[in-house]
Amino acid sequence: MSETIKPNKSEQFVKFIIDLIQKNNGAAAALKRADNPATEYQSWEYLARFIDIEKDYERLPYATIASAMARAKAEHNGTVQIGEAITRCYDNGKDSEQAKAKLRRLLACDSVEEVCRVLRPLFSLINSKAGIQLDYSSLLQDLYWFNADSQRAKAKWAQNFYRHYSINEANV
Repeated sequence: MSETIKPNKSEQFVKFIIDLIQKNNGAAAALKRADNPATEYQSWEYLARFIDIEKDYERLPYATIASAMARAKAEHNGTVQIGEAITRCYDNGKDSEQAKAKLRRLLACDSVEEVCRVLRPLFSLINSKAGIQLDYSSLLQDLYWFNADSQRAKAKWAQNFYRHYSINEANV
């Protein structure tokens, strides 16, 4: 008898948002504004199905990811982690000074609020590069648990940034 693995909350949310933005233009428009404190309330009806919107540490990560997905018009959850995505935005990959600066800025964040603010322009950069499909579910989990264990998330992002191209270069 084969056992099916139930998707976790992040995976369920990402799937819900993908379905929503493909079927409902009004919801997609509201979700695009979810990362702006002045207009975030327009997305609450969708976020409240998954989290307690009164808790910033829950609402901000979910709003940030929903907004990024709506802006990218995501059709599926990707496989590219945030560290790798940063390297793919630059010709020199992990050796690019700009890529290193983006990673250092992300790693310098002290709170989930700050990470969400820093991610917004990164998402714009990543979206401008064709072919980069972010793993929104994994990033959402990192953001959700950031306040509890920021070092783990930061180490994961840095490892992914440096390891991605090191592995590929070794195979050349």
